[in-house]
Amino acid sequence: MIRKCIASDFERIFKIINDAAQAYKRIIPAEYWKEPYMSMDELRHELDECIEMWGYEENGELTGVMGIQHRQNVTLIRHAYVSTSRQNQGIGGKLLSHLIELTTEPVLIATWSKAIWAVRFYEKNGFKLLSREEGNQLQRKYWSSPEIKIKASVVLADEKWFDLINLTNFQKQLITFTPLTTGLYSAMTFNTIWGSLMMLSLPHPPQIIN
Repeated sequence: MIRKCIASDFERIFKIINDAAQAYKRIIPAEYWKEPYMSMDELRHELDECIEMWGYEENGELTGVMGIQHRQNVTLIRHAYVSTSRQNQGIGGKLLSHLIELTTEPVLIATWSKAIWAVRFYEKNGFKLLSREEGNQLQRKYWSSPEIKIKASVVLADEKWFDLINLTNFQKQLITFTPLTTGLYSAMTFNTIWGSLMMLSLPHPPQIIN
């Protein structure tokens, strides 16, 4: 079953993370590889940063963990790991699906660029790989990673992220083409129209009459 982790799960979370993270050995920047990959102090710090951990439990024992973190207007998936003995059995996919259902915000995920198996896993579950430039910008905005880690990582996004980008671009176009000089419309009017349109779930935006 999937459940929210509690304080008594701390050591088990620590073990799962460092067991699964062995896959990163020799593929990530050397300065980032250490034993353990994530220390207990580092894990405590992450939890103090309001990362909410969820776990997949089998026969009373956690075999996979995954975190969720709300940042500004998006939700981040953090620290997704499954015990090596239980990998490739659908646990990661179940955890990811569950966490996505917990939020209505766009979901972003960052992972090491050379962790090809991780990138493919997220793509299989509906995420799309962003350009390196956009991914780096998003990491600087939503994560607190040092520059060297940013440059060695990639970002993937769900459909809600692309919907947000399309909406933002559309609003910018409305403002750009608003004929303020004639006094017919204002940027506020167009934003009001578009907001009402989204609430009513109409299939097409109104045509702009010049």
